[in-house]
Amino acid sequence: MNRTLALKRAAAAAPLLFLLSSAANEGALAHGFAGDRFFPATIVVDDPAVADELSLPTVSKFKNGDGLAETDAGGEFSKRITEHFGVSIGENWTHIKPGADGTGGANGFGNLETTFKYQFLTNPEHELMLSAGLSLEWANTGAKNAGSDGFNTYTPTLYFGKGFGDLPAEFNLIRPFAITGQFGYAVPGQDLTDGALNARTLEWGLTLQYSLPYLNSNVKAIEGPGSEFLKHLIPIVEASLSTPLSNFDGPQITTGTINPGVIWSGQYMQFGVEATIPINRESGKSVGAIAQVHFYLDDMFPSFAKPLFAGDDK
Repeated sequence: MNRTLALKRAAAAAPLLFLLSSAANEGALAHGFAGDRFFPATIVVDDPAVADELSLPTVSKFKNGDGLAETDAGGEFSKRITEHFGVSIGENWTHIKPGADGTGGANGFGNLETTFKYQFLTNPEHELMLSAGLSLEWANTGAKNAGSDGFNTYTPTLYFGKGFGDLPAEFNLIRPFAITGQFGYAVPGQDLTDGALNARTLEWGLTLQYSLPYLNSNVKAIEGPGSEFLKHLIPIVEASLSTPLSNFDGPQITTGTINPGVIWSGQYMQFGVEATIPINRESGKSVGAIAQVHFYLDDMFPSFAKPLFAGDDK
């Protein structure tokens, strides 16, 4: 990495590093809970919780919209500043294998991304969680041949999570279901690049999950062979989509993937693996896969991974 690029990446990370340098104080809420409902850290759609956590690594392999084999590997670190406000920083490395004619290959890091999130509502009775945030992709902090833009992108986003545990007892088998989602409006910092329009897009996603831990604890105990393993499983389907809304040429085409898979959640960490199914040819040429290892730092290191500033900021 050259000196100029290293300085730009350090500057992009500065907001988080400054906040992390503050002295920590006591006080924390359980990671990702609204009443009895635990919202796991989903892989491609961000969950609504604010927490101290680390996703490392997240690895995916698929054929992109150009039909080239692409491998991505990334990570994200999140830190609570107050009980309900947190900051995260993420990075992704991309390798695209050249085509048969030797063209189209790429290799390098993408732009750094920083997200500020405020969890403004947690309703235990109705297993409801709402958060609002702002993500910034920092210009020129990645490799251009890996698709990194030369301008900032700003994405204000609303996140939500809703469990079905408030349904009456006759719907016991439905109560372990939950949905989460996010809706963001991505605004590029410049309208044109080399004469081409930079679209303003709706970045949106939804998940449907069925929590066997919730079933075991709140509906009916899971027993029999393999029950200890099953008690930690959360089958899930995620949909991660992008729709151009303005400042674009040509037809309005939504791109993205549908990701069926499963999450295993333990006390201190979770593992997730999903298939990635492109919704159209513009989104990819074949089914791929994505996997993630995620650490609950607030549970692993409770004396360290806690809000930097004490007190209820709601």
